[in-house]
Amino acid sequence: MKKNIFIVALLAAALGLTSCGEYNKLLKSTDYEYKYEAAKSYFAKGQYNRAATLLNELIAILKGTDKAEESLYMLGMCYYNEQDYQTAAQTFIQYYQVYPRGTYTELSRFHAGKALFLDTPEPRLDQSSTYKAIDELQMFMEYYPQSAKHQEAQQMIFELQDKLVMKEYLSAKLYYNLGNYMGNNYQSCVITAQNALKDYPYTNLREDLSILILRAKYELAVYSVEERKQERYREAVDEYYAFKNEFPESKYLKEAERIFSKSQAELGEGSTEEEVTE
Repeated sequence: MKKNIFIVALLAAALGLTSCGEYNKLLKSTDYEYKYEAAKSYFAKGQYNRAATLLNELIAILKGTDKAEESLYMLGMCYYNEQDYQTAAQTFIQYYQVYPRGTYTELSRFHAGKALFLDTPEPRLDQSSTYKAIDELQMFMEYYPQSAKHQEAQQMIFELQDKLVMKEYLSAKLYYNLGNYMGNNYQSCVITAQNALKDYPYTNLREDLSILILRAKYELAVYSVEERKQERYREAVDEYYAFKNEFPESKYLKEAERIFSKSQAELGEGSTEEEVTE
C-alpha cells in the first residue's frame, strides 16, 4: 500500500514538473494564437495567475482584434477571482473605457462596481472607496436599467449606504461619549446625527440616531450657561415629542420619557413620568 502511494506521489510530481516546463516554454513562445488559447484554457481550469501572466502580454499584441477585447475582460476576471479587487476594478474600468460598446461592457461595469464593493473597509475606517463603489454601481444602473443584475447592484448600494450611516452613527456616538472634553462635543453629536438622517432618511439606524440627538440636546441644556438653559431644555422637550411621535413603541421610550420629565422639571412645568406615559 505504501509503495502504491509513493508511486502516485512520484507521478504527480512528474506531471507537475512537466506542466511547469510546458508553461515556461509557453512564456517564451512567439506563437500568440497558441498563447491566447492556452490563456483561455488556464482561465477555464481556474489557474488565474498563469492566465493573467499570458493575458497581460497578449492585450497589447492583439490590440485591434476581438481577441484583445476578450483578453482584457478575462484579465479582469482573473484578478477578480483571485480576490485582487482593486486591480480587478481598474481592469474592468479600463475595459469599458476602451470598449464603450464592447461585448463585455455591461459585465465590466457591473464587476467594476462589485469588485470595489467587495474591497470596502469596515465602517470605522476611511470610506473613500465606499463612495467610489456607490458611484460605480449607480453608473452601471443608469447605463443598464433593464439589466438582470440591476437588483443585485441596488442591494449592494443599500449595503454600502448602511456602512456610511454606521460610520456617521459611530462618529456621533463618539462625540456624545466625549461630552465636554476639549470642546462642545454634544453639539457635534447633534449635527453629525442630523446630517446622517438627512442624507440617509430610510436608514435602519434612524431610531438610534434620533435617541442620540435627544440625549445630546438634553446634555447641552444641562451644561449650558444659565441664560441658555431654558431655551435648550425646550429644544430637548421638542425633540422628545418628535421622537415619541415617530417611534411610539421605541425600545428607548422609557429613557426618552425620563429625559422629558427632567427637562420639564427644569422648565418649572412639573410633568411627571407617569403623566407622560398616560
